[in-house]
Amino acid sequence: MQIYLPIAEQSIDVILLLGVGGLVGVVSGLFGVGGGFLATPILIFLGISPAVAVATGATQVVASSVSGAMTQWRANHVDVKMGVVMLIGGFAGSSAGVIAFGILSRLGQIDLVITLSYVGFLGVTGALMLVESGLSLFRARRPGGAQPGRLHTHTWIHNLPFKMKFRRSKLYISAFVPLAVGVFSGLLSAIMGVGGGFIIVPAMIYLIGMPTVVAVGTSLFEVVFIAANVSFLQAVNNHTVDLVLALVLITGGVVGAQLGSRMGSRLRGAELRALLALLVIGVAGKLLFDLVVPPEDLFSLSAPVLP
Repeated sequence: MQIYLPIAEQSIDVILLLGVGGLVGVVSGLFGVGGGFLATPILIFLGISPAVAVATGATQVVASSVSGAMTQWRANHVDVKMGVVMLIGGFAGSSAGVIAFGILSRLGQIDLVITLSYVGFLGVTGALMLVESGLSLFRARRPGGAQPGRLHTHTWIHNLPFKMKFRRSKLYISAFVPLAVGVFSGLLSAIMGVGGGFIIVPAMIYLIGMPTVVAVGTSLFEVVFIAANVSFLQAVNNHTVDLVLALVLITGGVVGAQLGSRMGSRLRGAELRALLALLVIGVAGKLLFDLVVPPEDLFSLSAPVLP
């Protein structure tokens, strides 16, 4: 069953899009990420313009994150105070990112920047998470089990001024740290069409020192508002949000997010991080493969047409 996408200017199978939305929703609820890092590459793989995929992916992230965040909220896994501080930075970063997105689009470089951003950020983040989670699982299976301890060490970051107490996370740190994480995630959301969860969750765990379950819930809380801001600004400034495509993805994503949240509650933190790392590396690898392997059909729209 084909459906026409007015902004993307192409037809695509609606059942396929529902399946993509469902898969992204499961990932959102399972790992506490918006799912945009998976939705945007898949849409690109399906032949949709990267600019439209990024902007529309951010719209889909809103719905899938709302569904997952509600489940996490009911489970008391959201540090609201931490989320609000990150939102302040996230709004600033995402607004600046949308402006940069428009400039790159007019220069004709946005497709390359999107692909390189995914390969770089996903590859590095996934590799680091896989190493850490693998070591955690290995230590847990040794005789005597893993020794309790913190996931982070105190550095100069924790000596910054304007410290605040975050009771749900049991932390007393400078507000500059979550604020900076929010700015960076907002920039990624605008340029890559992601909620930024694949960066936020590791940063919350390893840099800020939050417990994994609280990091997942707080990430979803923050992602909802950042992705909504990006979607609005992309629609108004760059006109790249395809609402028909977004609605189909959202329909599948809302159902998938509920399933993913229930699945995630049955896994340990190290296991969740390992699965997310493998998924992130897989997406980065596919994008890198498509970037370096020459296409079967070489053509240029600017080439002269021969008689």
